[in-house]
Amino acid sequence: MRPGRQHPVGRRGVLKSGLGLALGAVSFPGIAACTASPGPARVTVAGGEAGGFYLEFATLLAESLQRHGIAQRAEPLTTGGSLDNMKRLVAGEATFAVALLDAAVQQTVGQPAGAMVAVGKVYENYVHCLVRRDSGIGNYRDLTGRRIGIGEAGSGTSLTAKRILEVSGLAGSARAVTEVNLGLNDGLGALRRKAVDALFWSGGVPTAAITKANDEPGLRLLDLSSLVRPLRDRFGAFYDRVLIPGSGYPGAGSVWTVGVANLLLCRGDLDGGIVRNTVRLLVDHADELVPRSSLGVQFLSPDTLINTADLPLHPAAAEAYRTLHG
Repeated sequence: MRPGRQHPVGRRGVLKSGLGLALGAVSFPGIAACTASPGPARVTVAGGEAGGFYLEFATLLAESLQRHGIAQRAEPLTTGGSLDNMKRLVAGEATFAVALLDAAVQQTVGQPAGAMVAVGKVYENYVHCLVRRDSGIGNYRDLTGRRIGIGEAGSGTSLTAKRILEVSGLAGSARAVTEVNLGLNDGLGALRRKAVDALFWSGGVPTAAITKANDEPGLRLLDLSSLVRPLRDRFGAFYDRVLIPGSGYPGAGSVWTVGVANLLLCRGDLDGGIVRNTVRLLVDHADELVPRSSLGVQFLSPDTLINTADLPLHPAAAEAYRTLHG
């Protein structure tokens, strides 16, 4: 994806058109036909906080895994986010996990090869920097000396937010902000009470909890797009310039911000049959995996699922994509 590209917002249209073109010439055999025996007794998908996109996606994926017989029983897990998800995955407490690409690559440093691998690149996360509409804060430079909610400890949001504050000059200097670990729901409550001046959140558009909070007291999104280049220069090409459209949160305005891709992860020792069938699910039943509230899920298509950057695919996932692409 090119920096500066505006993401489309046609949820079902994007998925169906992308998949239809790619699958017109080749498609996987039906999942049921390829699952000769019942799947594992229990599969878990580490998601995120209530009201956030991760948990919505994890819930839909778990339902679909069970519906199509890939698992006899599949359950989403409510968690703190990316870093928490990956810890659970490596510890064997989760079968699959959703995580931000920048956090996933960082987490693999020093780990044995194959401890954590990708099933595919599933969608884009949009970094929200939220302030009250009545705050008088017009841009990120106005955050100097303010109290900022940077995401729950153990979340990918907290990693990305710290990096944003670092390249913006708002951390580690006389202009430093006060960083407070607050997740989405607690952070929105703190913003409502004026206990914090701004809140970072990384998720889909719209995020249901933010939509609800936008009615009272009214929220504004800050433009972070000028920080994309410094982020890429310092930390790697994980970051893109993406648009949160005005239709996402009525009254909050249209704003360019930082985008980070999300991966679906598993352990390298996960059974190859489960992985292959999950890839088939992502490709052939993508329309089951898009939260109803979402406007901009771009990566559930055969052309982009394989783009997992420096994180290797599970061998069975790589084989499945080769079958798809020929």
